[in-house]
Amino acid sequence: MANDTTIATTSPIGQHLEKVAEGAPVSYLMFNQKRISLVAKMTIGRSPECSIVIDNKLASRQHATIQKIRDAYFLKDEKSTNGTFLNGHRIPPDKYVKLNPGDKITIGAITLVMS
Repeated sequence: MANDTTIATTSPIGQHLEKVAEGAPVSYLMFNQKRISLVAKMTIGRSPECSIVIDNKLASRQHATIQKIRDAYFLKDEKSTNGTFLNGHRIPPDKYVKLNPGDKITIGAITLVMS
């Protein structure tokens, strides 16, 4: 099994991500009473090119990203003008924050719920 080691399993960053990824996984997002299956990378914003389009003046064109890293999903604010909020707290731009079931992502007046 020594041949199966990678930088993800042997590096400090890989070990940190492994530890962060532990816990109950999320598998979908609730938005406008619709269930959206999560994929490896989803963009959220006002632009029609985003995976999830938010029709709200407070949303930036490319507002936030949900990214799958290993078996967990992480939220990142894409330097939006009005910020991205997770459970009522503004997340720092360009930092990945782990998502858990029940987490509420707020962009402008829109709330998305992780399930």
